[in-house]
Amino acid sequence: MKWIPTLFAAEAIPSAMITFVALLMFLQLGIGWAFSTLLCALLSLPWVLKSFFRHKVREVGRFALVLKCLETSIFIVLCLLAFSFNVQQRSAYLIFAILFVLCFLCAWHELAARMYYERMLRPRLQRLYNGPKMFSSQVSTVLTYGVMIVLVGFLEVFYHNRRNAISYSWSTAVYLLAGFYLILVLYNFFCLRRPHVHGRHQRETLGSTVMAEIRVIDRIAHKPHWFAIVVALAVFLLPQSLMFYTRVLFLMAPAAEGGLACSLQWVGLAQGTVGVIAFSLGLGLGYRLLTRRHLFWPQALVMPLSPSVYLSMTQYPPSGLLPLCAATFVAQFCFGLGLTACLLFIRYISGERYRSTINYLYIPLVSLVMFPALAASGWLVERAGFTSFFLIDSLLALPAWLAFYVASRLTADRERVKNEKTIMNSEL
Repeated sequence: MKWIPTLFAAEAIPSAMITFVALLMFLQLGIGWAFSTLLCALLSLPWVLKSFFRHKVREVGRFALVLKCLETSIFIVLCLLAFSFNVQQRSAYLIFAILFVLCFLCAWHELAARMYYERMLRPRLQRLYNGPKMFSSQVSTVLTYGVMIVLVGFLEVFYHNRRNAISYSWSTAVYLLAGFYLILVLYNFFCLRRPHVHGRHQRETLGSTVMAEIRVIDRIAHKPHWFAIVVALAVFLLPQSLMFYTRVLFLMAPAAEGGLACSLQWVGLAQGTVGVIAFSLGLGLGYRLLTRRHLFWPQALVMPLSPSVYLSMTQYPPSGLLPLCAATFVAQFCFGLGLTACLLFIRYISGERYRSTINYLYIPLVSLVMFPALAASGWLVERAGFTSFFLIDSLLALPAWLAFYVASRLTADRERVKNEKTIMNSEL
């Protein structure tokens, strides 16, 4: 299936731009930490709202044509973003507006791509190609968050004699990324075709998907513990939610403010390259533990440990790029491995709807519960300082473990009751 890598690369590039690169854009525009994290958190709202327009995307159908139109629109928006850095009266609000439109297109593209993927491949083949999907997605993230950020850093050195060196650097880098994205658009334009799964199987697939939606709504309405599960998920993800943006602030902040004073090149190499690779390895190992042994506790124990790595760096700052990359690798590996434990919560609420999802960060429920902490993290670190902030964040591991324990007991009780009902019905 030649279209699988390019389709999910076309999804991952703009998503990485919003999730990871946008914060660096706002910081380099001279915006404060609190306002930057607030704007970046607001950019996640389209992912929160995906559940509300999923049905509309399915009704439109014609997923190949929709994907081609969406990718063309994303290319145009990337060009507008690159052009906006050279506008004389550029502002954070203009950049934010363009990125917000881009995020809506990404959310729509993600829904259409998943539906197209499920129409083109039978469930057994879908599981077979989950590996290439994830690999393509993570390589694209490295390209966007790693290579592009390193390039921006070098361009700022190259344009240092110009008055608007930062604007020229970002504009050039985004134009180059848009050019690469155009290659994906043209390739997908000829490779994506109407789903070849026709007849009975296509009707069964569509019918089973609709019935799954109905069952999800019915389960949520009749599950007595759904609110407790949502709260437990928010508490479980709280350490990572608070750290998600502040780790970049810590790397970029001057030493006088308690940061590491890293250059963009170091951020791109440590977070955008080594960090993404470590996150991918952790995510892959977590998937293996779930599919082979159905283990959740190892991931849950590891998940809240990442802030302690950054706490240790506030006391013992890395002496060079290699120790910084090593610390980032450990923190991001724990994050990727632990993120798969969220499946315990997601299955209780949404069933198997997200079985083919590559990254849980873009699931509406996960984005929703992370939003408050993401939005407030910059303001909190301004008030507390990095050392106190990461200390408090590390201590939040205790309530995170407790939340997972409570959720595991609630879901186990639900499964036990369900199994008892099944046995009783079979006996009758």
